[in-house]
Amino acid sequence: MAVDSTASTWSQRFEQGLHPAIERFNASIGFDITLLQQDLDGSIAHARMLGSCAVISESEAAQLIEGLENVRAEAARGEFNPGLEAEDVHFAVERRLIELLGPLGKKLHTGRSRNDQVGTDLRLWLRGQIDAIDGGLLRFERALLAQAELHSTVLIPGYTHLQRAQPVCLAHHLLAYIEMAERDRARLADVRGRVNICPLGAAALAGTPVPIDRRQTAAELGFDTIYANSLDAVSDRDFAVEFMAAASLVLVHLSRLSEEVILWASEEFGFIGLTDRCATGSSLMPQKKNPDVPELVRGKSGRVFGHLMGLLTMIKGLPLAYNKDFQEDKEALFDGVRTCLDCLEAMAILFEEGLEFRPQRLEAAVAADFSNATDVADYLVAKGVPFREAYQLVGGLVKGCLAEGILLRDLPLGRWQQLHPAFEADIYKAITPQQVVAARRSEGGTGFDQVEQQLQQIRMRLAS
Repeated sequence: MAVDSTASTWSQRFEQGLHPAIERFNASIGFDITLLQQDLDGSIAHARMLGSCAVISESEAAQLIEGLENVRAEAARGEFNPGLEAEDVHFAVERRLIELLGPLGKKLHTGRSRNDQVGTDLRLWLRGQIDAIDGGLLRFERALLAQAELHSTVLIPGYTHLQRAQPVCLAHHLLAYIEMAERDRARLADVRGRVNICPLGAAALAGTPVPIDRRQTAAELGFDTIYANSLDAVSDRDFAVEFMAAASLVLVHLSRLSEEVILWASEEFGFIGLTDRCATGSSLMPQKKNPDVPELVRGKSGRVFGHLMGLLTMIKGLPLAYNKDFQEDKEALFDGVRTCLDCLEAMAILFEEGLEFRPQRLEAAVAADFSNATDVADYLVAKGVPFREAYQLVGGLVKGCLAEGILLRDLPLGRWQQLHPAFEADIYKAITPQQVVAARRSEGGTGFDQVEQQLQQIRMRLAS
């Protein structure tokens, strides 16, 4: 019986091609073409290694490499457009190579499988994307740093439970997000180390009898080392889950900041104004200026979280070694990376040119509450009063002020001294917002001298 031409991808065991619907269902070329450059890089390294190990001649290796570079050039010109029949990027490249070189093109796949090939491509791609995300985090941090330097003496209400707690330096508030971003960078760098392990040469699952040199290809491709176990090499997707977990935390931090920006931009807070560069209006209400950037970032975080859960679910019940389920890792990774990069860029632009802080509104906010109450207690502690006793006294005082509709700064000195004889005229300076912030000199605190030290450290860190 003649073999159906559509079955020619496979061995002579198959007599018929796939059902058209199953062919569409099975194919990944629609999205894994993203890995084309990495597939060419891995194939070039593999061809060069086959020549070095005398599996093929040096001349044949050179011809294979030239053919692969021709495919790369065709792709750059927009002339390499494999269809559904190619199934995936690996077969697409191999088919084109055979068209270019004839039977020699069939030698490229010696000593490897698509199982180790796709694992190599995916790691090469993700390694580069982690580097790009690190660059995005750096830009975001520098945008925050510039705002912090611009507002190093401006105060903002500090909150716990979204209730006014104590005033803090605005720069201190922004630097907290830089610390989060630095942890994100550290996590991604740690993940990158486990991404940068080469599975090439593990073949389908058990290695190969072909006398290859796995370490040569790993070194040429910039991997730190190779997988020690061939079964693990083709079935490991821990690195994908780890990356998505780290990316999820990036989006957590961006989403938290986004929520604050949204609140700050509201009339109720009014701490910032949005520029026209990063805001939109309403189709109905002409007065509206909407914080679309932080709202979208807040919303898009769910996409990345969903990809993390999808990857965990995909691998949780898989037996060794390779399974077709792994085809589902790519779209999750591709979209997760793209979402992370887009959100980092958008938030960087927002802080570079999309918002303006309103110092006068902030100054009024920190002056019109009881967030200096703890400092009254601290004042008494400095005079020798036990803290818990001072705490109770001030609590009662705040209760009385609330009933009278006045602030602590409005109390006459006699009223202070009636509460406790330790109070003197300097209490008024001690409870001004600027002094409240300046007094918090503990390492890592919001005191102006501490914030300046933090700014200097972060400048040096980002410069290096």
